[in-house]
Amino acid sequence: MPTEPQPARPRYQQIADELRHAIETGQYPPGAKIPGENKLMEEHGVARNTARQALAVLRDLGLTEARKGSGIYVRAFRPIRRNAVSRLSQEQWGSGRSIWAADLDDRPLQTVDIEVVEVEAPDRIATVLELPAGSRVWRRSRTFVVDGEPVNRAVSYLPADVVAGSRITEVDTGPGGTYARLAELGYKPTRFREEIRVRMPLPDEADTLQLPPATPVILVARIAVDERGRVVEVNEMAMNSSRYILEYDFTS
Repeated sequence: MPTEPQPARPRYQQIADELRHAIETGQYPPGAKIPGENKLMEEHGVARNTARQALAVLRDLGLTEARKGSGIYVRAFRPIRRNAVSRLSQEQWGSGRSIWAADLDDRPLQTVDIEVVEVEAPDRIATVLELPAGSRVWRRSRTFVVDGEPVNRAVSYLPADVVAGSRITEVDTGPGGTYARLAELGYKPTRFREEIRVRMPLPDEADTLQLPPATPVILVARIAVDERGRVVEVNEMAMNSSRYILEYDFTS
């Protein structure tokens, strides 16, 4: 049976596809200026609104950024290559290095909007930590900024009976971070599990991560387990999907 012809893609989508291909193949490298509305109108014989829609597609994909009074440029942000195996190894945090050092290759990292507070565990957190309802936990919230862009909002929960009085309850946890301090307290993490989902951002996530329209977030929920099998941390992360490559390296 003959197949029915597919409807033609809208003209603005065709123009956006051509520009996206040019960006992905290096014709317009990171930081390069791309044609604006007037140029696209001239080259493709389209109305201004069509040219504007084509450029909006590239913006919504996180490929371009507008610079006021200058034009539209290919975004120059280099994706973060996140390898969960290497970043969570004891060799990394046990030597006093930040787990972020495994991702960034000496790129600048800022931690902002830090809040460290003792709270009653939300029901879902108490369940994962295997704590009675109403138990107290320490919540560590922070936003990670790489090359000037917020890329990850993370909220960790740790049992109060484990971390009370330690540097984990302070803004600066010290060399090696939370996992090095847990080891010093006798709760060294020996096993991790991460669950990954992708969805559109909630309004506060979009604001915090300064996400372009139509940009999904990667949700990573990680639990850390000590050698006795106790869950000692739950970490919930919302990550800008356009800024990450998730890499997994393991043997068969």
